[in-house]
Amino acid sequence: MFRSGPTGLLAEATPSPAQPSLDLKLPTSAGEVSASTKQAASWLDQNWQSWVEGGVRIVFVVVLALVLRAVVRKLITQLITRMGRATEEEAEVGRLGGLLANSGVVNTERRQQRSEAIGSVLRSVASFTILGTAALMVLSALGVNLAPLLASAGVAGVAIGFGARNLVTDFLSGVFMIMEDQYGVGDEIDTGVASGTVLEVGLRVTKLRGAGGEIWYIRNGEVKRIANMSQGWGTATVDVQVGYKEDLARIEGLITDTAEQLSKEAPYDELIWGRAKVLGVDSVATDSLVLKIEARTTPGRSMQVARALRQRLKLAFDEAGVKLKDEAVTVAQPAGPVAGEIGAPSALADPASPQSAAAKPIPAQQHVE
Repeated sequence: MFRSGPTGLLAEATPSPAQPSLDLKLPTSAGEVSASTKQAASWLDQNWQSWVEGGVRIVFVVVLALVLRAVVRKLITQLITRMGRATEEEAEVGRLGGLLANSGVVNTERRQQRSEAIGSVLRSVASFTILGTAALMVLSALGVNLAPLLASAGVAGVAIGFGARNLVTDFLSGVFMIMEDQYGVGDEIDTGVASGTVLEVGLRVTKLRGAGGEIWYIRNGEVKRIANMSQGWGTATVDVQVGYKEDLARIEGLITDTAEQLSKEAPYDELIWGRAKVLGVDSVATDSLVLKIEARTTPGRSMQVARALRQRLKLAFDEAGVKLKDEAVTVAQPAGPVAGEIGAPSALADPASPQSAAAKPIPAQQHVE
């Protein structure tokens, strides 16, 4: 069986005991020219089929690889486009409902960014796999022995894996962070190493803007835990102190009415989700009580809602005459000594008292001569 390609041609041209070789000497007579011509024609007649077969195989492999790559990339693009496009039902939902469903107006851009990142990774992996396989098939068709090449590639891969293990770890962590949608651009997160607003999400590094304006570059492989304060919903917690003798039922009704009125005013009508709840008495003192209030809010806006609710409650308590602390009652103590007790002797005491008599000086005795 004949081998195709340059290597096959060299193998066919090499003299062997079973096959006559071409004479490289220049023919000097008509008979030698005729014999050489017949020998070359016979050699070409025996090998042209293998050459054509090898060339057709290489062209077929290359064309098939390019077509398959184009089809796979197109399918991936269509899938990513479908993932990034909101459905009609989601488009009809308002901003509040969209945030609750994690698919509203605000999260559409985030979903598109995530889809584009995933699509880029999938397209790169698909192209590398298809073209790499096609290159190996072409080399095999040319008669190249792939065993040493694959062995060398395996050793090089192991060496690169050990040398760049941190880079591989960062890359894989970034891929899973994007695929799992752990955070996105604009989210408030705490990575344990640093916290702030996400500016950029990469496959190797995540960029954050800290509270003081600084920019943090965090390797994805170094992140062990992530707290995302911008997903789902937030909780505004307010502690309210009232006097010990205040009517708790009246106070709870006043708090509920104030919070409900606040939730109907702009911009808090979009920031507060649902009714505020009075969880009950959180602590008790001799002159006051502390009530705990919670309200579900838009992610990242809990502090703003809590400050506004405290201000409204202060005004409502002032109008209703609610005291935040009861006045302490002092017990008057008697100024003089308690009856039944003997006071200390004094020069201003009663002269007839035993203490005064005991304190009087002893008169001097006169000597009689």
